[in-house]
Amino acid sequence: MRKWNLFTTNEIKPKGWLKKQLEIQAAGLSGNLDKIWPDIKESAWIGGSKEGWERVPYWLDGFIPLAYLLENKDMIERAKKYIDSILSFQKSDGWICPCEDSEREEYDTWAVLLISKVLTVYYECSKDDRIPDVVYNVLKNYYDLLMKGEIRLFNWGKFRWYEGLIAINFIYKKCNESWLLELAKILKNQGADYNDFIELWKRPLNRWRFETHIVNLMMMLKYEALYCELFDADYTDNAEYLYKILKEYNGTPVETFTGDECLSGLSAIQGTELCSVVEEMYSYELLFAFTGDNKWAERLEVVAFNALPATVSDDMWTHQYVQMSNQIACEKFPGKSLFRTNSSEAHLFGLEPNFGCCTANFNQGFPKLALSAFMFDNNEIISAIPLPSELKTEDKHIVLETVYPFVNSFKYTINSKSDFIFKIRIPSFAENVKVNNKSVTDMNLDFAIKANENKEIIITFDTVPYLEKRTSGLNTIKCGSLVFSIPIKFEKKMYEFTRDGVERKYPYCDYELLPLSDWNYALTGNIFTVFRNNIADIPFSSDEPPVVIKAKARKINWGLEDGYENVCARVPESLDAVSDEEEITLYPYGCSKLRITEIPII
Repeated sequence: MRKWNLFTTNEIKPKGWLKKQLEIQAAGLSGNLDKIWPDIKESAWIGGSKEGWERVPYWLDGFIPLAYLLENKDMIERAKKYIDSILSFQKSDGWICPCEDSEREEYDTWAVLLISKVLTVYYECSKDDRIPDVVYNVLKNYYDLLMKGEIRLFNWGKFRWYEGLIAINFIYKKCNESWLLELAKILKNQGADYNDFIELWKRPLNRWRFETHIVNLMMMLKYEALYCELFDADYTDNAEYLYKILKEYNGTPVETFTGDECLSGLSAIQGTELCSVVEEMYSYELLFAFTGDNKWAERLEVVAFNALPATVSDDMWTHQYVQMSNQIACEKFPGKSLFRTNSSEAHLFGLEPNFGCCTANFNQGFPKLALSAFMFDNNEIISAIPLPSELKTEDKHIVLETVYPFVNSFKYTINSKSDFIFKIRIPSFAENVKVNNKSVTDMNLDFAIKANENKEIIITFDTVPYLEKRTSGLNTIKCGSLVFSIPIKFEKKMYEFTRDGVERKYPYCDYELLPLSDWNYALTGNIFTVFRNNIADIPFSSDEPPVVIKAKARKINWGLEDGYENVCARVPESLDAVSDEEEITLYPYGCSKLRITEIPII
């Protein structure tokens, strides 16, 4: 049932602003965790004494494609050292996770599912011929232990069972052995069925539970597509049904969902965990590949171009655990945490604010996005996510020059030794679409590329800013895939310290962001003017945004949330103007570390 297949890091290479973003990531926390963070540097996965569960696999899941996309020899060699070490500890029966044999029954096998997936990622990048046999043995051992009842799914493994389908699909395509299908059925039978939990999503609770955990839910969205591909079953788009319920009761302006850590309702001052952002992106990437349904690609764009860059620092050395739509400060709460199940420092920018899972897991966001630029099926190639990229196969060469989503123009240069069909996905919000300066009305663009033809395709279109209604009478300004916010100038307060043996020091220390400019604005109309700038060395720069919107506004007596000095009221206390009308400049959400995104109109 799969519609599109993914190219590998050997075939797709980033260009332009995307390559800059990946280089920033490689120079920041992602590219250095194995040098500075004990849970990676001294992990039990490589024979050390630190965490031996999800953190090394999480980190490798992003570090590996990042290294190969950038063709960074040092990073590639460091990735191989980790893989070599992990493989060296595999037991003769196939078990690969770092625990004693006597501890297997109590070991949460979420780590088995995760490392199996990561090894497939490594194989796609490296073509290391050891990996298929290693993954086969891991899965066969897992199947045998589950069948004998020596282990079972519980806790994270129970609620993330579908992640194992990625490796099962990978091996099944190579060997076509029926026990793999039985393994998938066992996982499904022992795993959680999220359709049973829908009522829990409609009313947020200050209670931690697996059924409403935001990362589980974002991973879960892809489960039906993965399962149907393995069994060649009919796809019902259950993901859309679940997505709509999550959005109605917990949606945010940037296509994410509140979860700090569990579902938190529609309030603009509740948080969204960073792990959920990158897992949501990965689910949408696979959902588009499996279904070919453009809605998943459009949603992916909004998450990737807004939520992801907003919650990491410009230099990508620090990140938040949770982000808020209306975030007027990132300052530790002096008393009770605002968040439902997170600590008072979860929104700080740091090494591991609140918890370290996001420290390791956020690394997959941009690299896997880069691998979604082009996809293929037989004799067709589609430009799926319009990112500046280069595709090289044995007989085809495609270069896309673009600064999208900041400017709405694409230039494709195509050379091919054989005939093929080239498709371009045009976003549904595009207006006045032109191909080589000729207007078109069909949004599904197909081009028959002939052998030995050199073809250039230039596409332009317009996007118009508009207001989208939010809850409690608030509104968000959108333009294409970008969401815009009122940016708040800030000063950074740096904290260097050691906690539980983990050192925070510049540049991977913790920071509070304290507001320096007014934020209590209401829009006075819906006339918006877009201004496009050059892209700085930092694509989603907090200081030099590549595009801004000018709007008219007045200050109001917005007020603060009861009990807090650094959190705006969920709903403004008054809409009465307390200033004359003025012109304000709105930044893309991804460029606004402090911001008001859900805004009233007077």
